Amino acid sequence: MTADPRGFPGPRRRARRLPRRAASALAERWTSVDGVDVFYRESPIRPDAATMMHVHGFGLSGRYLLPTAERLRDEFHTLVPDLPGFGRSGRPTDPLDVPDLAHAAARFLDDRHITSATLVGNSMGCPVICEFAHRYPGRVDRAVLVSPAGGAYNQPFRRAVRQLALDGTREPVGLMRVAAPDYLRFGVPSTVRMFRALTRYPSLDRLLALRIPTLVVIGDRDPLMPSPARVAEVAGRTDNHVLVVIIEGAAHAINFSNPGELAHVIRQFMADQPIVDDPDEPGRSRAYEIHRGALHPPRDFSAGA
Repeated sequence: MTADPRGFPGPRRRARRLPRRAASALAERWTSVDGVDVFYRESPIRPDAATMMHVHGFGLSGRYLLPTAERLRDEFHTLVPDLPGFGRSGRPTDPLDVPDLAHAAARFLDDRHITSATLVGNSMGCPVICEFAHRYPGRVDRAVLVSPAGGAYNQPFRRAVRQLALDGTREPVGLMRVAAPDYLRFGVPSTVRMFRALTRYPSLDRLLALRIPTLVVIGDRDPLMPSPARVAEVAGRTDNHVLVVIIEGAAHAINFSNPGELAHVIRQFMADQPIVDDPDEPGRSRAYEIHRGALHPPRDFSAGA
């Protein structure tokens, strides 16, 4: 890889070790991006498969995204990296903000020789995707933003802490076993710096300005998001490419808690099919759309539900 043209300071390198036990059916690998060791998971590459990269949230690694990513691995060339500074990946000397993380995601795709991809994010991963699309508009095919965070609704910091604490009571118990090691590794100073970077980022403006088909998925039990009615009202203020879908019964980490329903919605979105509930997930949750932007591709009813 060539040196980063923006001249990021030299990274603090970590020993490259794969986990003793694989976390999923995806292959676990290492690469180096601008001198930083980056850990990632990848499905087998099929010549006819579009690329889909999953982007994790605040303080976490990509591990909690795997339940959804695994369900899509046979249909898409699936990538789940730990961005620099998160999870098992190395830390740059200087912490990265949202634009830096978007740049790092683009450089990771460069390393994999991928020119464009559909990006699927959760929480902080959504602003990273919005910035990626703003900086590199020709490299994002579609965007899937699950529980987008970082706006005014999560300010000030003490309010966000209360929201996160409440969300913890609504998530599956197994999420904490996955998330706790990531949060401990990320550390309190990094958490405070990253939160400040998120509060400065114009998440809503960037989202509504996207010029690609965009799916926003929110849970009706997510304390970090405004009410579904408020989300639909804001999304409806301008003509846009945004499709908003609710998953009833879901909180913030939908990629982990409701992977079957989310994967089903993503498949329908990718095929421009009507959003209907997943018949294979009876009684768990219900998915339905509450906003379809005027510029969003029309539903292809001929493709079936």
